[in-house]
Formats: sequence, structure tokens, C-alpha cells
Amino acid sequence: MSEIVFDHIYKRYSDGFEAVKDMNLGIGDGEFMILVGPSGCGKSTALRMVAGLEDISDGDLKIDGQVVNQRAPKDRDIAMVFQNYALYPHMSVRENMGFALKLAKTPDDEINRKVNEAAKILDLEQHLERKPANLSGGQRQRVAMGRAIVRSPKAFLMDEPLSNLDAKLRVQMRTEISRLQDQLGTTTIYVTHDQTEAMTLGDRIAVMRAGMLQQVGSPNDLYATPKNLFVAGFIGSPSMNFLPGEIDGDSVRLPIGTLPLTDEMRRRLQAGQGGTRRGVIAGLRPEHFEDAALVPDRSRGATFKARIDVLESMGSEYYAYFLVESERVSSRELEELAQDAGATDLPHSGSGSQVVARLSADSRIQQGAEAELWFDSHHLHLFDQEHGHSLLTSDGGNQVQPAATQPTTTT
Repeated sequence: MSEIVFDHIYKRYSDGFEAVKDMNLGIGDGEFMILVGPSGCGKSTALRMVAGLEDISDGDLKIDGQVVNQRAPKDRDIAMVFQNYALYPHMSVRENMGFALKLAKTPDDEINRKVNEAAKILDLEQHLERKPANLSGGQRQRVAMGRAIVRSPKAFLMDEPLSNLDAKLRVQMRTEISRLQDQLGTTTIYVTHDQTEAMTLGDRIAVMRAGMLQQVGSPNDLYATPKNLFVAGFIGSPSMNFLPGEIDGDSVRLPIGTLPLTDEMRRRLQAGQGGTRRGVIAGLRPEHFEDAALVPDRSRGATFKARIDVLESMGSEYYAYFLVESERVSSRELEELAQDAGATDLPHSGSGSQVVARLSADSRIQQGAEAELWFDSHHLHLFDQEHGHSLLTSDGGNQVQPAATQPTTTT
């Protein structure tokens, strides 16, 4: 068993700054857990505390039920894969992969057996005698992973291992890491800034912000039922659109029109004391728009007209950008996301809020022309204006954290 538990973990530095605050998270045996969030959110600090590279200020870190706060890194039986590969340039691939075993005085025949097994898994057999300088970025990263695999550790810790690779190679390596984790079944904690990596790799994802867990769940849970504005804006590509709205009985009035509320939405609003008339922040994912001409039944949504400012063809779909006349939604969570994405420095042309819609490749809309678009109201998200928590989830603004004493195992 290789369960890892964060039990009320804090990390405070000498100047009083808290990098991690009251972190409670159970990671089950064999689970692939992703820690994701913007720069400075505390995800790498949390990983380094598991590795023993950062001291724990308060709380208990448990591996297999044993508190390891004071245990040296070499005694924790974990293996770490770094962003910069950290390979020895004067050693061959074989020597790099077997170096940790050599330090542990493992017999040479066992080192060769484990290195050969790992090389076969990672398709590195033909490169074992080459030096790192003669390898591609993806091959070097596979060597770094091979060095971790040969140790047969209790857990793998991966700190943004793909961030130095180009976009195409990152996609390829994501597939290889996923296949490898399925094959080995080793408990893995993977830190990334890239929400696409998080969504495609993890059994569960823990979204962090300012040192605190915001929500923990499967990729589908975080996408379909984000608990607050921060999670909603962070998960999804392109990002969710946010518009001011007002609930008015059985519908919600938005700058693009009036959308009917489903029976389930009305039930959840009533259960959460959302009120029959109140201001809200509405979240609309780009993929839930469509060219109205391609929608045979428009009754479950709203149809509206907009001038398409920019139309990007992605081959299999279009991204349509347009402005709607409304006040821009303002919140600390969304401002933080915009700052992390570098969007705060971009000029805002015209008044209103920019919206992006992801449309079918069969659409005939044109850039610079007015188009009739449709939004599916069954996928509408509603958030509290003041606190930013979802009005459509059962526990509203409460943080969602698995009980530290009951780690979840994904099968």
C-alpha cells in the first residue's frame, strides 16, 4: 500500500508567508493525483514537502499510515522527476538510469536487469549507450522517468516534467506518462500549471489557489460542477465566459438574452436559498454555443445576434470572438486568473465583455458580419456575485477536500 495523506498541513516561511494553508488531501494507493493551479499557488511546495525537500510547519504528512515529517528524503522511498531532467551529462543513459541503484550498492546484475526492463517500457533500449547531449528533449525526459522507475518506489513525484518540451512533444509525452502509470500502478503526484495536462492525465485533480485547496475531484467533476469562480475559470479551454445576470423567477436575464432555468437548476437554487430574484455571475462555456442555423430545436436555449470580430478556424471547429454590451464582471478570482494568463496587459477594444464561442466546422458565419448564435441553457453556471461560490452545487462555497483519514482509491 502506498497511500499519501496531507493532514492539516501548513508551510510557513521565516517572514511569515504561508505557502500552503491547512491542506487536507488523501491520495489512494495507485492513484494518479494532479496538483494544479497558477504560479505561486503552493502546488510545488506541497510536492516538495512530500519529497522531504521542504520542512513542514504544522500538520502531519503520512505515507502508508506512518508520519514522515522528520524522515530524511532518502528514507521515504519516493522518486522525483524534475522539470529540467537533472541528468549527468558525462554518463550514458544506462549509467544515468542505474545511478541511484549503484549508490545503494545494488548488485550489478540486478541493476542491469532493472535498467533493461525500464528501457523496454520507455522505448529506450536503442539509446542505452548514448549520452544525454545526443538525445531529444522527449528522450531525456524518458531517461529521467526511467531513473525513477528502476527504484520501484512507493510513489512517483513529478514537478512539471513536460514544461520544457514543445507543444507537439508534450502531447506525445502525456500519452506515454498515462500509459506508464496504468502499467506500473504506482501512486503518483503530478504538479502542473497546465490545466490541459491535468484534465487528460489525472484520476483526480486538486485545484489550488493562494496555498489553499479549492476543489478536489475527477476531471469530469471539475469541468461539469465547479464549486467556485476560480475553478470554473481555470478548468476548460478556451476558458469559461462570465457575464452579469439576474435571476427572475424561472429564468435568468443575461446580456445575450433571457435563458430559461431547468427544473434541476430551480430546485438547486431553492435548496441553496438562491432566491427568485437576485444578481448573479453567469458562466457560459464556449463549447455550449452553436451557429443557430445548425440547431434544429432551439427551445432549450437562447438565440441572439452578435457581430463576429474575430473568427479562428481550427480545422475541426471555429472559435468566434464577439462583444456583448454589458458591464465587465469583476472579482478577485477572475482578476487573479487574468493576471496569471497575462491578459491584464492586453488592451480592451470597445465597451462591453468579450465572449468566445466554439462552433461547428459546418458553420457558415463570417468574420466582420453579424451572426445568429445559440446557447444551450442546460449548461449554464451561476455564481454568487459577492463570494464567487456556485449557486448550483450542493455545498455552495465550502471547500471540497477529501477527508485526510479516508484517502480515495481510484480503480
